[in-house]
Amino acid sequence: MTTEPVVFIIDDDEVVRSVLAESIEAGGYTVRTFPSAEAFIAGCSPDCRGCIVLDVKMPGMDGPTLQKELLQRDIRLPIIFLSAHGNIPLTVRTIKAGAVDFLTKPVDTEVLLERIRTACEINNRFIEAKKRLENLTDREHEVLSLAVQGKANKEIARELDISPRTVEVHRSHIMHKTGAASLLELVEIMQEIDKWN
Repeated sequence: MTTEPVVFIIDDDEVVRSVLAESIEAGGYTVRTFPSAEAFIAGCSPDCRGCIVLDVKMPGMDGPTLQKELLQRDIRLPIIFLSAHGNIPLTVRTIKAGAVDFLTKPVDTEVLLERIRTACEINNRFIEAKKRLENLTDREHEVLSLAVQGKANKEIARELDISPRTVEVHRSHIMHKTGAASLLELVEIMQEIDKWN
């Protein structure tokens, strides 16, 4: 898995890709460019880390369609849309679907770099949250899900048909495995995951 964030530029216009890549690399980021959504899908996996700078209108699969496809493939990279054809309904739809921002071309480099920084931070928080939960058993995930809803041990025990003492043991394992110091911290971890589900 790549540990350094990569800014993936997806735009069918070669000149736009080149100019964006040069500006973003000058801002200190590693960049990979793709001429189409299909080319990006062929070269990316759920392990990809960083963010996407995505054109809205492209031949073949357009930007919003790629956004949906990535969610279906469990690829949770934050997206910054760039378009010369932006409109309010499209902007609202893409933001509601999880895009970090929707910028119009030509884009101010400083604004774009700031959005990229924000998107990479979002991606890092999501990856760290996932890592903290990856060693939990299925039962521990169930207990965690109910605990962060504010349910007491007795309620959790009833719902899962286990003893309150077993719930206590699971909660202790969850705190140890995630490194969380409190229930509030567990809630924050779950919120980072839920933003992308």
